[in-house]
Amino acid sequence: MALRSISRRFGSRILSYRSSVASLHSHATSFGFQQVKEEDKSKLVGNVFTNVASSYDIMNDVMSGGLHRLWKERLVGKLSPFAGMKHLDVAGGTGDVAFRIFDAVNSVKRRALRKVDEDSLEETQIYVCDINPNMLNVGKQRAAERGLGDNKSLVWVEGDAEALSFDDNSMDGYTIAFGIRNVTHIEKALSEAYRVLKRGGRFLCLELSHVDIPVFKDVYDLYSFKVIPNLGELIAGDRDSYQYLVESVRRFPPQEKFATMIADAGFEKVEYENLVGGVVAIHSAIKL
Repeated sequence: MALRSISRRFGSRILSYRSSVASLHSHATSFGFQQVKEEDKSKLVGNVFTNVASSYDIMNDVMSGGLHRLWKERLVGKLSPFAGMKHLDVAGGTGDVAFRIFDAVNSVKRRALRKVDEDSLEETQIYVCDINPNMLNVGKQRAAERGLGDNKSLVWVEGDAEALSFDDNSMDGYTIAFGIRNVTHIEKALSEAYRVLKRGGRFLCLELSHVDIPVFKDVYDLYSFKVIPNLGELIAGDRDSYQYLVESVRRFPPQEKFATMIADAGFEKVEYENLVGGVVAIHSAIKL
């Protein structure tokens, strides 16, 4: 009964938000459940990640019970990294995905199986692109701690997912983990991903998504709205940022809708895999 009551309360909040959005002009967008001007969203999201940068990876461990590590391993496994590749990881400032790609390319077993030479390894370029310099600074510090501070395969770039600075048809792969729901225009970010990928290039997106199993959904809503903001306040000293992150998940398109958006951007072989009942989904596609 308590779960149903909580679910109804969250549901009425979301319905109220949706009805108010219908009356907005085209220059308005969502920031969690708030209505803001498009030109303000990027700054507001930037403030969120500036606030959480230093505790971002710790909070990911706490919120997911460490499962985010397995989800990212799954993402990189689908990518199938190879020596000499040029890869772009967007919204990846702390380096969590980039380090996994680097390790996969440089793994002794993979090198032995593919008979990789040192020249190919040196040609590998993994670009870590993030709009927030604080997140990038965390990633650079982590790279230094791993002894990779001067490694030329890892390139740190401050940039916008909606207006990438990379050339057309220049990347073998593109990943974005827990980032695309924070952009102002998802369609622009997908268009940019398509533009920079080479023919045959692979697009992979790991994102918090929508649970449609009734009882599990009630439990997940309770955890999301009641537990996560409190954890944010306790561990990161920032309740509001984690309240936004929870709300932003509910505003993100459902799996089928997002898959359609990926296809509309020009991608083919569009697929998605739900993990943990849809708590997260990995979307994949290829530019042919």
